[in-house]
Amino acid sequence: MLTSLRKFIALFSLLFLGACATPQLRGTGDLGLVVERASGKLTLLDTSKRVSYARIEGLGDLSHASVVYSRDGRYAFVFGRDGGLTKVDMLEARIVSRVMQSGNSIGGSISQDGRLVVAQNYTPGGIKVFDSETLELLSEVPAEYAPGVFSKVVGLADLSGNRFAYALFDGGEIWVSDFSDPTHPQTQRFPAGVQPYDGLVTPDGRHYLAGLFGEDGISLLDTWRPEQGTRKILENYGRGQEKLPVFKMPHLRGWSVAQGHAYLPAIGRHEVLVVDTDNWREVARIKVKGQPVFVMARPDGRQIWVNYAFPDNSWVEVIDTLSGKVVKTLEPGRAILHMEFTPRGEHVWLSARDDNKVLIYDTASFARIGEIAADSPSGIFFTSRAQRTGF
Repeated sequence: MLTSLRKFIALFSLLFLGACATPQLRGTGDLGLVVERASGKLTLLDTSKRVSYARIEGLGDLSHASVVYSRDGRYAFVFGRDGGLTKVDMLEARIVSRVMQSGNSIGGSISQDGRLVVAQNYTPGGIKVFDSETLELLSEVPAEYAPGVFSKVVGLADLSGNRFAYALFDGGEIWVSDFSDPTHPQTQRFPAGVQPYDGLVTPDGRHYLAGLFGEDGISLLDTWRPEQGTRKILENYGRGQEKLPVFKMPHLRGWSVAQGHAYLPAIGRHEVLVVDTDNWREVARIKVKGQPVFVMARPDGRQIWVNYAFPDNSWVEVIDTLSGKVVKTLEPGRAILHMEFTPRGEHVWLSARDDNKVLIYDTASFARIGEIAADSPSGIFFTSRAQRTGF
């Protein structure tokens, strides 16, 4: 009898300890994370309950970090400025693996089938391709645009067929690399213009746009018909006007395509450019409070939310896409660096870096409905990105 009791207690103890070690049963569709840029940490988020549920340390320099997700939303791939690529388990709230893959990196992407993770690098210039399961290096494409001369890579975006489009800042080109065979990539080169600084792929994955910093205009590539090459659009949007100093480079990566129009930040101007995506011609300019950084469309396309560079980075404005006018001006906090919509757009989360908070707003009423403490928060990334091309 005593032996049986001891066996029962031992079995109960094992079951109890196993239960304690098992992560909470939950789906991944409403999870996310916020980058704490100053401390090298991540705060993990439950967007339905509007709470943080874990914190992860040891991710290195996150001063310009970006994140992509595995197809099932369980794993986040974090690209650090120091060249670190970190795979994070969102359910177990832990680092799975981490590699130092370059000296200076500013982002990455994941392939259409989810098998490949690609990092874009400043130093050395080029892209590197990793197995998403193991983070084993499979191949790389050096951004050698002239003999012995390498470029910083920006604007990396995934395309159909396990292809990736990206821009060479120094080389003035757009490259499209096909990783159908991950160990033997095939790359096409296209002229872009002077200093392409960021890139955007349209939600259907067809058109890749590279914003130009060294000249007025945007370079456009139809990725379904690449044989037609690139063409310039918006070539004269600032010609003949005095340009303002640029305090922060704008970002094109915001799914800023809505209702048949692209909404794009004008470099060094207090304007949002509106472009007809049928013919890629400018149809309007919307005056805004500062120099736009992110110009982001709510998932249903009814609103465009805009944040700004210093000294106007405490403000956010909302454009109604029916009227084409700013309908709301908010001052949520100090240094609003990033915005992220919940999957269906009922809420938007804003990082207020200098207030050490992430703020949550209702997009219908514009009421603040919550906040979460975070140490110098910057990028906010939800797992819904796993289902979006170009994110």
